[in-house]
Amino acid sequence: MNRAINFSAGPGVLPLEVLKKAQEEMIDYRGAGMSVMEMSHRSKEYEAIIGGAEQNLRKLMNIPQNYKVLFLQGGASLQFAMVPLNLFSAAKKADYISTGAWAKKAISEAKRYGTVKVIASSEDKNFNYIPKISQAMLSRDADYVHITTNNTIYGTCFSELPDTGKIPLVADMSSNILSQEYDVSKFGLIYAGAQKNMGPSGVTVVIVRDDLIGHALDITPTMLDYKIHAGEGSMYNTPPCYAIYIAGLVFEWLLEKGGIKAMEKENRLKAAILYDFLDQSKLFKGTVELQSRSLMNIPFVTGNEELDNKFISEASKKGLKTLKGHRSVGGMRASIYNAMPKEGVETLVTFMREFEKVNG
Repeated sequence: MNRAINFSAGPGVLPLEVLKKAQEEMIDYRGAGMSVMEMSHRSKEYEAIIGGAEQNLRKLMNIPQNYKVLFLQGGASLQFAMVPLNLFSAAKKADYISTGAWAKKAISEAKRYGTVKVIASSEDKNFNYIPKISQAMLSRDADYVHITTNNTIYGTCFSELPDTGKIPLVADMSSNILSQEYDVSKFGLIYAGAQKNMGPSGVTVVIVRDDLIGHALDITPTMLDYKIHAGEGSMYNTPPCYAIYIAGLVFEWLLEKGGIKAMEKENRLKAAILYDFLDQSKLFKGTVELQSRSLMNIPFVTGNEELDNKFISEASKKGLKTLKGHRSVGGMRASIYNAMPKEGVETLVTFMREFEKVNG
């Protein structure tokens, strides 16, 4: 088997053990005589699958009992609308921190339903840092404060969460959920598309505190109301069954690996290997300020577009795939999610050293 070393930002690399398990169970899921793809979501077998996935996610993230875990569809992009529709319950105001393209899209969508104040932005430096946030910057009557914990395109991450006091903190955690420890009780709501670090595309996880459910705006469509999905155990309609099944296998894999604490230690080691090389390289340069560096997405450049393209092409021939940076930024980007083994990062750095010797 000739597996590529896949640095895709999303859909991202999945654990080989998970793929093999899914392969084994593809045609006949544990004696059911059918694939999970064919299985009724109302069957006892599938109820065990989705229930087990929720239980293991709660265990991994230490999710308090006063939070609901929802398995939804529509990606993080749909949450850009669902969050304000459900949380604009009082002043219909929210504070947003603009740290990249996805945060800007979330801001644009929220403006459809209420008043949005951008209390801080890093757009002045092409989103290469995370701005400092103080309580004095917050609107006292805000219904919530929204952040994007990790920015896939620009490679930045909040090293410290803003202290929002009694105002609910809402986080788009799509590209770094399960990669490092977070205290869920500090958030009012967390949402994440699965396809970067949790499973395949098709399922979105929402973790929402009970008191924030049941206050949706009157215009909220039934399918966009958290109360509906919470009341039906994420099965108001047919859920993305197979994507939830794979995510459940990923949760099991993480638990076998020692949980998020062990994974964060491994992720910091992997990121350090690449950042240490970039910091001493005479050809390659990282693009993010030191205190804002992501563990998951690491963009870098040579400063020469032609040389960047040559590197991407030659790397691909070596089996180092999907290293091209986002079209809005250019250069290169290595996404090193949980399932990326340390050896994959080491192989990339070895190739970068060879490339620098020839082209530096």
